[in-house]
Amino acid sequence: MPRSASVNQEARERSRERILAAALEVFAAKGYEAASISEITAVAGVSRGLVSYYFATKEQLAAELLDRWLDGITGILSIQGTPDERLAGIIDGALTAAAGTLPIQRLAISLMMQPGTHDVFARVEDAKSERLSLVEDAIRDVFAARGAADPAVEEMLLRATLEGVTVKLAIYRETFPLEAVRRRLYAGYSLPEPATPLPFTSPVVDRLRAK
Repeated sequence: MPRSASVNQEARERSRERILAAALEVFAAKGYEAASISEITAVAGVSRGLVSYYFATKEQLAAELLDRWLDGITGILSIQGTPDERLAGIIDGALTAAAGTLPIQRLAISLMMQPGTHDVFARVEDAKSERLSLVEDAIRDVFAARGAADPAVEEMLLRATLEGVTVKLAIYRETFPLEAVRRRLYAGYSLPEPATPLPFTSPVVDRLRAK
């Protein structure tokens, strides 16, 4: 019997997700510029034609992965509570995302920082500008409610700090004291100490060394 339209749609979605997972694996292992469509095709276990059907270029693959990464950032819009609770939730959400999704974090960092691929990141970011502005405004609202003199500067500083933590964590995953850094951020913003640790292994404070 011919497959129903819904079954065909599910099969297409599975194929598309398999291709995206393979792309992320190859990008994480080799970097965006060194990765090839042929390698992604091999890891996905699909034909080159199927990859091309969904994604005409390597940039489209990276853009789709970045699109999802940026969508994840907008999760802070759902954080409820007092200004302090919301700020703690923003910090914890960013640190949890950094530790739990390192491959996509590395891809985003590399595309942001490499001159040859910065435009890829900029185009995806521009397409998400409206939603990202909502995120920025939500963070600024938290700082305004906490009495900050310049909520915009506070928002930019917090994001820069959290992005810096993400970069260091991506490089020094085995030696980065994530929990200690989290608690230092809480203290810096005069937040109550967190009641429970983040659900990730966090080495004691020593020295950052790549392993």
